[in-house]
Amino acid sequence: MATKKTVLLLGIDPAIIDFTSPEFASMPGLTAEKVAMGIHGSINQLNEIGYAAHLCWTDFGETAIEVIKKHLQEQHFDCVLIGAGIRKPDSNFMYFERAINVILEYSPKSKICFNTNPMDTVAALQRWVSI
Repeated sequence: MATKKTVLLLGIDPAIIDFTSPEFASMPGLTAEKVAMGIHGSINQLNEIGYAAHLCWTDFGETAIEVIKKHLQEQHFDCVLIGAGIRKPDSNFMYFERAINVILEYSPKSKICFNTNPMDTVAALQRWVSI
């Protein structure tokens, strides 16, 4: 049996996001519950179709890089997805940049991909890592 492709989904814990703030309000209709359901649904779907999917929720940067490092040091990931909540808000620019660099340092062979919302996570990963 072939080894499953491992994927890591990085995102800000939706429980700590203020979806009414101007930066997150630009993503209409999103709530913490919808984001969590979408990501957990994607993880379940990825695992069902043959990937080994892992989730890494972070804060807004206070401990985020250390949390990401820990995941990357524990195992190799074929692909790391960086969620829109990290990438899109301008206030997260430095966090996003640091996240890219820690992925390159601790998991240089990993592909990196991006989703546009929790519902297109599977498609984003499948663009770069097929089973």
